[in-house]
This record gives sequence, structure tokens and C-alpha cells, in this order.
Amino acid sequence: MSVETIDTLIIGAGQAGLAMSEHLTKDGVPHIVLERARIAERWRSVRWDSLVANGPAWHDRFPGMGFDEVDPAIRPDDFAPKEVVADYMEAYARKFRMPVRTGVEVRRLERLQGRAGFRTETSAGVIEAQRIVAATGPFQKPVIPPVIPRDAGVTQIHSADYRNPAQLPDGGVLIVGAGSSGVQIADELRHAGRRVWLSVGPHDRPPRAYRGRDFCWWLGVLGQWDLSAPAPGTEHVTIAVSGAHGGETIDFRRLAQEGMILLGRTETWRNGRLGFAGDLVANLDNGDANHDRLLDQADDYVARNGLDLPPDPQARRRYPDADCITNPIRELDLAQAGISTVIWATGFAVDYSWMKLDAFDASGRPVHQRGVSTEPGVYFLGLPWQSRRGSSFIWGVWHDARHIAEQIGIQRKYLDYHHQNAPQTEPA
Repeated sequence: MSVETIDTLIIGAGQAGLAMSEHLTKDGVPHIVLERARIAERWRSVRWDSLVANGPAWHDRFPGMGFDEVDPAIRPDDFAPKEVVADYMEAYARKFRMPVRTGVEVRRLERLQGRAGFRTETSAGVIEAQRIVAATGPFQKPVIPPVIPRDAGVTQIHSADYRNPAQLPDGGVLIVGAGSSGVQIADELRHAGRRVWLSVGPHDRPPRAYRGRDFCWWLGVLGQWDLSAPAPGTEHVTIAVSGAHGGETIDFRRLAQEGMILLGRTETWRNGRLGFAGDLVANLDNGDANHDRLLDQADDYVARNGLDLPPDPQARRRYPDADCITNPIRELDLAQAGISTVIWATGFAVDYSWMKLDAFDASGRPVHQRGVSTEPGVYFLGLPWQSRRGSSFIWGVWHDARHIAEQIGIQRKYLDYHHQNAPQTEPA
């Protein structure tokens, strides 16, 4: 079997892989991008039908191209639908003539023995590369906690498999997890006439917009996108924010007033009954405090800089507590409540089992410094908090990719020196 060789191999053609390819293309580094499906496949087939981007089009994009180049109807403050986001990614790859190969699955990666580089087994043959960029992102393996038995008589799916209300059996729906995915799915089902229960854990709840500016703008001017690590104790806190309905602030107390039944964290299962933690009120209070803290910081910024941004007193409105908040439900019989479906909006785990390298900790997560692996020649891209809070966004991963491209360039220069100045052996 013939073996193809290349300087750098990028695995994954989502936003991370494309950002990496752009920088390597500009730097003249020979490379290939492999994608097992289509470019930006997860935006097309691993998202629900009505999903839109969580950031406005002016902000959540690559620096080199606006969304209007793909769809002239998209205005700067719009939240692009998922299909437009996927089309945008494909157009970006064409614009920079990226060497993307779709429909190629990577099956095994290992270091070459006795010489530099890596051997990658793919569905299309073997590729040897001096460097590897794993740009498969954080959404690799849906996580469903082993709480409710699979034979419990209730439909259970992960949020990655949810598409629309019509796919679910008749009856009530419990959504476990109140981050961006969970709360948007819950709200869509409520608008579709379903009775909805939402299990709410610790979360941040930023305002969608305040004083005429989107929260993405506020986090930028306040320097919060550049935070290098989450605050202590907030590593597992989700963010409840949405671009749905043109963008609106998520307010759990309002949702409860409108008929959604809020619950604490889902904990136990026994004889058809789910048990919930007594933390609902604390989680809501902490989310409100996060919301108000950002408003306070924004007000201080406006005052210090003399900005002409109108006050927004409605942003601090507090809705009265519904009964599910004043009298939290600690146990729920699913059959008696009429709940036929449980949707687990409980996130994803990484899966690098195909990489047979010493580059991971005991839990299987990459060991790296800003994406530079402890395994020489290996780089990771697209991880949450890879270098800063903004790393998960399209523009954030672009900046992380630039750093990795610089590191690849440095290593290439060192090797060029070695090859150009190899010691001469004396003839025998």
C-alpha cells in the first residue's frame, strides 16, 4: 500500500480545523485537513432544526469573512441559523482554498518508530506527517448519566439527537440540564404546547443585551473574553444564553411564570421516581447574581467612559416566584406526571481513543499548554478555555490557531537549520 506524506495533518474540518488551515495556508506550510463527514457536519446533523448561533453575526465569525458574503439577508446583529453557519464554513474553506478532504475517517494514529513523525491510518489509506493537529473539538461523545434505567419505560435521548417537537412521543418532557442547549430546547417545546419540566443546575445567566449592546460586546470591553481560566468553583457551571427569537435574555423565573416547571439537579432514581437536589433556589439566586453583577460592571464602564448608552431599568426586573420555586419538587413519579420523554442536555466527553500517544491525563483529556501537547509534534485545537474564555467561539479558535501556527513555524525553522547544517562525516 502506498503511503502519502505531508508536513502537517489536521484532523477535523469544523471551525477549529478551518482556522488552523487558514493560518498554515498563509504561512506556506504543506498540510491536509481530513473530515470524516462534511465540512461543519455537526452544525448540519448534530443540532436541532431551529438552532441559531449564540453570538451575533458581527461577533461570532472569522476575521476574514462576514456572514453577509454567504447570505446577504444576514445583518450584523442577527443570529445566523445553523444551516447558514455550515454554509459559511464551507464558503470560508473555498475562499482560502483549503486542502480539505471530506468523507475520510481517521482510525488510528501512532508515532513512527526510529524516525520523526506520525502514522495515520484512515479509511482512504495511510498518511505520514511530521506534525498532527487534533481539531475534533469538545463535542465528541454525548454524555447521558446512568440515572434512569434504559428499560424504565420512558424515551431517553441526548440533546445531540433532538431535532424538533414532532419527533417526540406525546406527553410531557423533562429536560435535564439548563445550559444554552437545555433551556432553548425546553422553551421550544413549551411554545409547541408541551408540558415541560426543566432540571436546573449551577449556571451563569448573562443578559442577552443591555443598554443597547449585546453581551458579547460587554464581555469584550470588560476584558472578560481574555480570562485565562474559569473562576475557582465555576469549572462546571453552564451558561444560559440564547440567540433564539431574535435574541432574548434567559430568565428562569419568567419561564416558570409562563408554565415551565423548574426542578433542582437530577440525582436519583427509585421505583419510577426521580429525586432532585434541594438546590433550585440557590442555583437561581446565583444565576441572578451573575446577571446583576455584569449589569453593575457595565454601568460602571458607561460612567467611567462617558458613553451615550441609554439606561435599561427593565433589565433588573425580578419576576415573582412561581409555586415550583417557593415549593420545590424533590421527587417526581414520571408516569404519574405524564412525562414520556427525558432529554439529557448534559454535555459531551472527549474521545481520543484513536490517538495511541502519551498525550493525555488519567481521564483521557489532553495535556497541553495553549494547545501545544506534551507529546512533541502534536497540537490540540478547539478545546474550551484552551487559552482564554473566548476559545470556544469561532473568532476565539481563530486566535488559538494562530498561536499554534506560530509554534509549528518555529519548530520547522529549527529542523531546517538542522538539515542545512548537518555534520559532515569524514570519508573512510
